[in-house]
Amino acid sequence: MKASSLCFLGAVVLLLAGMLWGIIMGISDDHAAMPAHAHLNLLGWVSLFLFGIFYHLHPSTDIGRTAMIQVGIWIVGTIILTIGVGLVHTGHVIGDPIAAIGSIIVFADAVLFGWLVYRSQFTPARLTRSSIPAE
Repeated sequence: MKASSLCFLGAVVLLLAGMLWGIIMGISDDHAAMPAHAHLNLLGWVSLFLFGIFYHLHPSTDIGRTAMIQVGIWIVGTIILTIGVGLVHTGHVIGDPIAAIGSIIVFADAVLFGWLVYRSQFTPARLTRSSIPAE
């Protein structure tokens, strides 16, 4: 499996989970966990789908083991962060350290993704004769 495929599959699962959660909040008329719902949608659906587009557009990065690890960490970190934020906003103090751990995981993984983006722009395959300025 390629990283882009994992991104797209994960994004759809998290999208459906976020939508179901939103429907449940609407039916129950309890919107206390709205910030967690927003985190799940933004990190789980939007960011993951955008990662998938990037990986799909960069096939050499898409097939790499590091990209798969990055996606897996992102999914796990997003779930941990969302649970922590949900607990915080529903009055459970245990949510603070969980949200903090999830935040650190997601931030560190964003740094990893940034490194993959920069690396993809400077690999030897991208430095073709036409991209090197004439002397």
